[in-house]
Amino acid sequence: MPLESGDVVVRRVDDQHWAVVEPLVYRGKRDRFVVPPGFLTDFATVPRLVVWLVPRFGRYTAAAILHDWLCTEGLRTRMVTSREADGIFRRVMREHDVPVLRRWLMWCGVRWGALADAERRPGWWRSAPGVVGISVLAAPVVVPPALVIGLALLVYAAVEAGVGLLTGSPTGDAGSFRT
Repeated sequence: MPLESGDVVVRRVDDQHWAVVEPLVYRGKRDRFVVPPGFLTDFATVPRLVVWLVPRFGRYTAAAILHDWLCTEGLRTRMVTSREADGIFRRVMREHDVPVLRRWLMWCGVRWGALADAERRPGWWRSAPGVVGISVLAAPVVVPPALVIGLALLVYAAVEAGVGLLTGSPTGDAGSFRT
């Protein structure tokens, strides 16, 4: 396996971010990438509506951290293009035995993400046929549950806001319990 480093070692920074503790080293056919200690990641950046399908971490965690680094430092230093970063992401997932459907859906997600980011957008059109094709095939499986979850999240947010108003706490937490 081209991941030269052992386990992924991170420490929690806040509710959304983790810092790499030990270097994450990946060796491809021509390139070697080193994610340094201290680099911040959110693991897989997954919209809340689809975490039921793709959790934020899993067998693809190392690939997600490397992808975060490639999409920041790799692009900034022109080491890779956005399209190359996304292709490396898919390849590392394959090397980590991420099931084929999940890795192609995740690749499709990061390519859509590239379209929404001005720095990552150049050259997006070259991936468009694959991205659109995968999206059309995945829609019947992904969209119905995402709509139900979206509605449930809206209801939950309204209930949480109501409880917050009743308790005088923005989170609905009535305070700590002491013994």
